[in-house]
Amino acid sequence: MTIELYGLVVFGRHGYLEEERRRGQRFLVDLWVDVDESASVSDRIEDTVDYRRIAGLVRDVFAGPEHLLLEGLAGTVADGILERFAEVSRVRVRIRKPDVVLDPPVEYAAVVVERFRP
Repeated sequence: MTIELYGLVVFGRHGYLEEERRRGQRFLVDLWVDVDESASVSDRIEDTVDYRRIAGLVRDVFAGPEHLLLEGLAGTVADGILERFAEVSRVRVRIRKPDVVLDPPVEYAAVVVERFRP
């Protein structure tokens, strides 16, 4: 079973350019988290991962130490989910940067990281 959180809006002081880190910017985070299907039968939150806790982890990562690259942010989120939630067997994290300034313009820049439990 996959828990999906799409479009979490977070603010962070991350980016390759000093100006990005100084001013901060918004990011959009999409998550796909694979867990056992026990909760689909039991209907008990204790048998799954509470996605409020996952959202809290994302918030904490973005409030934490600066990352220069989206790659580092996505890896930190993915690793944190696997470390904190033993019920998760696989996680896929996409971080979108919607306010990126490029020529020609783009809707967003993004990175996708996927991690599996060994």
